[in-house]
Amino acid sequence: MKKTLIYSAVVAALYTHPSFSQDLLEEVIITASRNETPVRQIGASVSVINAEEIALANYPAITDLLRSQVGISASNSGGPGKVSSLRIRGEEGYRTLIMIDGVEISDPTGTQIGPQVQHLTNSGDIERIEILRGPQGFAYGADAGGVINIFSRSVSEGVAGQVSAQAGRYGTQDIDGFVAAGSDRYQLFLSASDKKTDGFNARTSDESNESDGYENRTLHGKLAASNAQENLRFQVVFRDVNAESEFDNCGYPSSNDCVGEFEQTTARASIDYTGDDLELTLGSSNTAVERTNFTDGDSSFATKGKIRKHDIVISSDINDSVTLVAGSDLKGETMDVVDGDDLNRDQMGLFSELQLGFNDSLYFSAGARYDDHDDFGEHVSLRLTSAYIGELADSSYKLRASFGNGFRAPSLSELAYNQSDSAFGLAAETELNEEQSQGFDIGFDYFFSNASSLEFTYFNQSIENEIFFDLVAYSGYLQGDGTSHSSGKELAFNMPLADWVEFKLNGTLNDTETSSQQQRIRRPEKAVNAGFIFTLLDNDLNIRTNYRISKGSVNEIYELGRIELDDYQLLDISANYAILKGLNLFGRVDNVLNEQYEEVTGFNTSGVAAYAGVRYEY
Repeated sequence: MKKTLIYSAVVAALYTHPSFSQDLLEEVIITASRNETPVRQIGASVSVINAEEIALANYPAITDLLRSQVGISASNSGGPGKVSSLRIRGEEGYRTLIMIDGVEISDPTGTQIGPQVQHLTNSGDIERIEILRGPQGFAYGADAGGVINIFSRSVSEGVAGQVSAQAGRYGTQDIDGFVAAGSDRYQLFLSASDKKTDGFNARTSDESNESDGYENRTLHGKLAASNAQENLRFQVVFRDVNAESEFDNCGYPSSNDCVGEFEQTTARASIDYTGDDLELTLGSSNTAVERTNFTDGDSSFATKGKIRKHDIVISSDINDSVTLVAGSDLKGETMDVVDGDDLNRDQMGLFSELQLGFNDSLYFSAGARYDDHDDFGEHVSLRLTSAYIGELADSSYKLRASFGNGFRAPSLSELAYNQSDSAFGLAAETELNEEQSQGFDIGFDYFFSNASSLEFTYFNQSIENEIFFDLVAYSGYLQGDGTSHSSGKELAFNMPLADWVEFKLNGTLNDTETSSQQQRIRRPEKAVNAGFIFTLLDNDLNIRTNYRISKGSVNEIYELGRIELDDYQLLDISANYAILKGLNLFGRVDNVLNEQYEEVTGFNTSGVAAYAGVRYEY
């Protein structure tokens, strides 16, 4: 009898409110094809994190928020501000393109020109994050193996703002705020944050057990203006990040008095035209990075670089069933070399995608991209997607599939290192060539009538001629002569159990293999996130729990080879309580069970840590 009652309650929860499944299908995603596209039409794998979930999780680093999503893993070397990697479906973090308000935040001075995700903070100014998983980001570049698109807040009418302050373990102090205003003709957004922490000892080998701190000051601004007809819109985006991180084991002989300074300034100006059946965007952006490392107070490393990008995107509704998206981009990279010649190169790309829809149930897209690279010639990339929408009782389901390929040229830094006196042995003899990537996925999504959703995806992707650093002999950059693989399954399930509680679950099984048939390092074979969101006291009290499981990672260590990394299980709890209209108390406890583990061999991780603060919004 008891089992029958439980089963009946679950069925009742799943099959109510017929309109909810349609609402989920009509949610608009921009990132999939660079034009506004309802979920029902998208054949690629996408996911969204909304403002409420971002604020309630209250993670200080975007990396921690993203790693709670399906298909994403991350590793951190010693605490806040330390080197971190974010991987989608087991691929390297530098194959993931991250943008904020349309501006690429890749680091041109980085080894593989990837984003410095450890300096990407969560400051309450983020409205939405869209994630495109897999090597189908051809509209953004042939090397975009995944896309994370971050949108800051905006106000269409009136004025809104927020200011918050919090403190907690490890001497952590965070202050941030934003103001936004909007009207028919203008929109303004400005945010600032100042985050400081004493941190904890970064490396297990540092017997002094001194703390390695971190500071981050970020400014972000956005100004948009429209003409009287509201069909022309001009926008300027500006962002500046200043960060300083203490770390261990630098210089020769080795020192634990190490400081890294990082500054990144990004800016973009764009013009948008919206007609009855046509949308056009012209944009120009610039990213500048300066990095300096100090050993025992003396400068030991300095570099700077720039990325300049000009792009145009056109979206035209040819008829009710056919949409054409096309565009072009010109990207230039520059890296300054201390005591050497500056390095620079350009890459021009053209792309187009045809989107077809039939009877509001069957959708196809076919796209191609042509790239002309200064150093590595001409390349053509493709993407194909399909989606079918069906109805079952009061619910809907979607069958989807996608395929894409691309290439990544060796970075300026990789080339320069192998040509320098630092390289030796096999690396010094290796002439690096471009990598080739391809992948496909097949998925099934079910949208229940009560706003529950189920997503299952199988993915398979590969990289030919993968470039990697020699972690055994430290000779430089090597290139596999075969194919590395990443394949697996993704499951995501959301279900409201009652009006006041929602259950969330996602899991990723990921088999990875290098060209020499070894498991790829620092990638969990199994990753699970499970938790609840409670809405209590007439929505005045909100609580989030997230239980994360990571199993089956390995690392590669100099002179030791492959070793197993710790399996671990973490419980995080966060809460927000509205004590007055607009005035909220919030808190978070990380690693509630005080799990002891290493994500990267030889680097410490946080124990149980509690944080609390106050937020005022209007």
